[in-house]
Amino acid sequence: MIKYYFLLMVSVVLLLFSASSQSAGDAAAGQNKVLVCAGCHGSDGNSLVPNFPKIAGLGEKYITEQLRLVKSGERIIMEMTGILDQSSDQDLQDMAAYYNQKQRTIAGSKEIELIGISDPDKALALGEKVYRGGNIANGVAACTGCHSPSGNGNGPAGYPALGGQYAEYIEKQLLAYRRGERASGNNASIMQGVAANLSDKEIKAVSNYISGLN
Repeated sequence: MIKYYFLLMVSVVLLLFSASSQSAGDAAAGQNKVLVCAGCHGSDGNSLVPNFPKIAGLGEKYITEQLRLVKSGERIIMEMTGILDQSSDQDLQDMAAYYNQKQRTIAGSKEIELIGISDPDKALALGEKVYRGGNIANGVAACTGCHSPSGNGNGPAGYPALGGQYAEYIEKQLLAYRRGERASGNNASIMQGVAANLSDKEIKAVSNYISGLN
């Protein structure tokens, strides 16, 4: 457990130092470049269905990194295959800057039942417990350490804003990290370590809780 937390802190420091070296994108220039993205993510970065994540206000550094990973093929998203092939790195930064300046809408948590928990209020409370306190017994750090108490992330460090994101999408990503299917990017090893020790019930609960944060 001590080793895990040490690696987490080292990663944070490295990301903070690298943030200053990243050139900023031009949001105005990105407005026309995101037209190809609007069909799935919306013109303002707020998708209409959980199949596609909200990317408005997600964090410019994080969005840029993910676009680079998708373009290079390191992160495979079938719906985005080939879409970025003709985009330059500056294009990717401009697109990220444009979407990052948009206001993210809140999907909102729902009344759900979990295995062994039929009371929606208790299910939501479990999600809050995991998000704010982690699971010390299993070595799971609180989500607030990277994604902030309000879910607004840490832009300079490259940690995405999760508050208001679709619960279904968050759950899908946590499961992908746990299975080792999502392994690209600076944050992957951290997230794999977190998800590895979360149960299905905890993942569903914390995903639902995050979707209501703002």
